[in-house]
Amino acid sequence: MDMCTTIQSLHAEIELHLERGVIPFWLARAVDHEHGGFRTNFDPSGNPLPCPEKYVNTQCRFIWWFSTLCRRYPERAEYRQIARGGGDFLIKHFWDEIHGGWYWKTYADGAPLDTAKIVYGQSFAIYALSQYTHCTGDPRGREYAERTFDLLQKYSTDTLNGGYFENLTREWEMFPDDTGGVHRKGLDTHMHLMEAYTVLYSVSGKEIHRRKLIEQMTLIMSRMVNTVHGCGRNQFDAAWNPLPAIAIMRTWNAERNGPETAAPLDTTSYGHNIELSWLMHRALDVAGIDAAPYLSVTQDLVENSFLRGLDWEHGGIYRDGIPGGSPVLLEKEFWQHSEALLGFIDAYQRFKDPKYLDAAECIWGFIRDHMIAPIGEWYTLVSADGKTVIDADIGNPWKAAYHTGRALTESVDRLQSMLEFAQKSNHGHVLNETRSSIAVEE
Repeated sequence: MDMCTTIQSLHAEIELHLERGVIPFWLARAVDHEHGGFRTNFDPSGNPLPCPEKYVNTQCRFIWWFSTLCRRYPERAEYRQIARGGGDFLIKHFWDEIHGGWYWKTYADGAPLDTAKIVYGQSFAIYALSQYTHCTGDPRGREYAERTFDLLQKYSTDTLNGGYFENLTREWEMFPDDTGGVHRKGLDTHMHLMEAYTVLYSVSGKEIHRRKLIEQMTLIMSRMVNTVHGCGRNQFDAAWNPLPAIAIMRTWNAERNGPETAAPLDTTSYGHNIELSWLMHRALDVAGIDAAPYLSVTQDLVENSFLRGLDWEHGGIYRDGIPGGSPVLLEKEFWQHSEALLGFIDAYQRFKDPKYLDAAECIWGFIRDHMIAPIGEWYTLVSADGKTVIDADIGNPWKAAYHTGRALTESVDRLQSMLEFAQKSNHGHVLNETRSSIAVEE
């Protein structure tokens, strides 16, 4: 199959799944009509499961999602209404009127449950609310995003070593001890802060937001990437000395197995490596700085996932592997596939290498054949060959429309731009559009 045919096929299949699968699934189920905000927990058939808690990161991810749909389908008034309702609930119940910032978790009705200030959650508030203002025009989104940004600079910044302290009390103090690894710094949080600052600067245009964006990009590249093996490092002490990974409190790894926390090996995540590459590319475009010093590293991140993470036998991408070595967690998880689909399409645009389009096709084939539930969303976790569903729930406190929805919308837009470029250039066998020009999530 030639590249033009591959792109046309990917575009048609992904767009169909977006508009007949993921969008209608969450449109019909996400809104909590009893309490406000959003419901997250659903079984494999799309039936609601008990949802006694609401996390700030997941509530924000839904605000981002429906804001994005509002911009994408401006004729659909319900998207704007849902996004605004989510913003109303978030501000009313998660914002700390005394100390500022966002609580980590509430009960279903919005009553505070865990009032800690977790920077991972603060980053998604900045990200979602910036997008909310961009897509709806409601100035409250930018106002609260900027207030959150200012609080992070005041209370969370490590002025000695750089970066941010990630787990703080309601009063923005360090926890008294390191139980659960709460004094550690990590790639995950700092990557999502870069993501958030990218959209914030796109909306505000303020130089302080641009400077902090560039600071995050430089920090990640200089401290958090293993340049020998081309992969991200996971966890660090305050002075950026790498530490063996543990399951840190209030993270997906710590909670995914229920009351018994996971015990991750000191591995690298193929999903994070390729997610970091495309997020860095977007940040470079938005910040408007010379990309050359970064691109050798970002392509190494892509190569790590391409060479070590892809499963060419069964399709898809493995979860984790040893830096410079082989995969060790072979199950296939929803979010790595979301990021790999988009990341390889982005890499094809950026680096013009057809093998990355082949990788995207490998990822999508596995998603299409094994990960999508009949109801339209994706299973959380399946076996390496895709024949066994390990975690069949298609919604949980950490899983919303963010990874799947973003991967699908971004992929459709990028593939469409390639097709349009080919038509305009009148040589459909050459589809090397250099990059997406999208500055803000759409």
